[in-house]
Amino acid sequence: MAIYRFKVTFEESDELYRIIEIQSFQTFEDFHRCIQQAIGFDNSKPASFFMSDDYWRKGTEITLKESETDPGFDPRLKPKRLMRKSKLADFIEDPHQKMLYLSDFEAQWNFTIELVRIIIDQHTPGTYPQCVKSSGTAPRQYKTVALPPPAEDEEEEHHPEKIFHHEEGLDDEEDEALPGEEGEEAETEGEESEAGGESEAEETNPELE
Repeated sequence: MAIYRFKVTFEESDELYRIIEIQSFQTFEDFHRCIQQAIGFDNSKPASFFMSDDYWRKGTEITLKESETDPGFDPRLKPKRLMRKSKLADFIEDPHQKMLYLSDFEAQWNFTIELVRIIIDQHTPGTYPQCVKSSGTAPRQYKTVALPPPAEDEEEEHHPEKIFHHEEGLDDEEDEALPGEEGEEAETEGEESEAGGESEAEETNPELE
């Protein structure tokens, strides 16, 4: 049994790559799913492999699912190879075989793939395919879109300002003395008591008689 060890490089960055091992009789669909998992994508978008030469020129295309909505679809051309029906061993012709991998035709996530080693071992343990080495953090599959700020009329509608009228709260304030009123009442009471005292003094003072 042969095991292929591939280096999958993300967007031609040498610092961002995954090393994936896969058995020779497994399909390109198995390889595709392992790549998607290794980079943290959700495997919901179309994808294709392209066999390549040493100059990274595209050759035979092996697609996940051929559809009339796929870019480049032309019914006059020979049907593309499907991943689920294509085994890796049928396409590997070079011990340093190169491939291109495109995920999500609209977002254009591009990868370069190179065969770095072929392991011949009848008793190699493990479940394949598997990612045996990861370098660098892959970018998010979906870009974050900043929402525009709400319009002024919408903001007022959702956060209405409370307007207090002059009449509000007057009933509660009728029983409360305004600042300074207590002092004025005390002074008035003091003046009345002084006046009353003088009157009593005049009545009881014999000298005045």
